[in-house]
Amino acid sequence: MENSNVKKNIRAKKMMLWFGMISMSMTFAGLTSAYVVSSSREDWLSGFELPTIFTWSTLIILLSSLSFFFAKKALKQDKISRFKTLLWVTLGLTLLFVNFQFRGFSEIIAKGYYFTGAESSITTSFLYVLVLLHLAHVFVGIIVLGVVFVKTYLNKYSSEDMLGIDLAELFWHFLDFLWIYLFLFVSIYS
Repeated sequence: MENSNVKKNIRAKKMMLWFGMISMSMTFAGLTSAYVVSSSREDWLSGFELPTIFTWSTLIILLSSLSFFFAKKALKQDKISRFKTLLWVTLGLTLLFVNFQFRGFSEIIAKGYYFTGAESSITTSFLYVLVLLHLAHVFVGIIVLGVVFVKTYLNKYSSEDMLGIDLAELFWHFLDFLWIYLFLFVSIYS
């Protein structure tokens, strides 16, 4: 009976994560749809290009996904030291991603494109909303990583107990996929 309850608990946690990710996807689908509809406005900036630093941040977030994948693989093999090292790599890449995002915004602002005010445009306002909303989710991902770190250093994970890692990795890959979608969408549709 206890084994059945454990399996139900695992399924429930995975289902809650999937519901959350689906609702986040719907939010971004709605925003990108509004972006497409708004692009027919007369005041829409045509030919707006994202700064190159956003391309680098995309590569960085992909690397963070790889490092998390290999961290989980190391844990499955009970290589705890390697697992911890790769978690630190993931965190470092994440912080670098966030840094590059803010540097990209600085470049946009330096070009005279603002979120609000007289110098703003509907194009840049949408861009800011999309990227800042994604960054908010990345900060949630950093909190998730923080929980993973605490539990890792309290020896809560092993090759036999990986639910937290499984959930965290799934959410992390989702965030990466979401950023790639947004990056490609804005790059292609601008």
